[in-house]
Amino acid sequence: MNIALWIIAGVLAVAYAIGGASQIMLPKEKYRAAAASQHWVDDFSAGQVKAIGTIKLVGVVGLILPPLVGIVPELSPIAACGLMLVMAGAATTRFRRQEWALMAGDTAYLLAFAFLAWGRFALEPFGS
Repeated sequence: MNIALWIIAGVLAVAYAIGGASQIMLPKEKYRAAAASQHWVDDFSAGQVKAIGTIKLVGVVGLILPPLVGIVPELSPIAACGLMLVMAGAATTRFRRQEWALMAGDTAYLLAFAFLAWGRFALEPFGS
């Protein structure tokens, strides 16, 4: 189970690092033009989009770095819970915009983070 949880964390970390970095580095208009799924940015200011990207990157660091260096690895499932909250906000935005298919994807990410948090809190905690 430990290997499966690491794989899930790694895949999610890569996806969210790319997404968060894109939100920070690209102007809002370029980020929006990247794909139809990015039109959610219309509901937010450029600063808010960058803040969301920063939160994603902080979550990724919390997800991977503490267990890798062995310092407070319990932060990893807490970071997964934080990223669940980010995805709850994303799903809420999709609901409000009536983007049902995209909301399903956001919900899938939310569930992946939930599984990861549960796995690290209960199934295979670090240091067990």
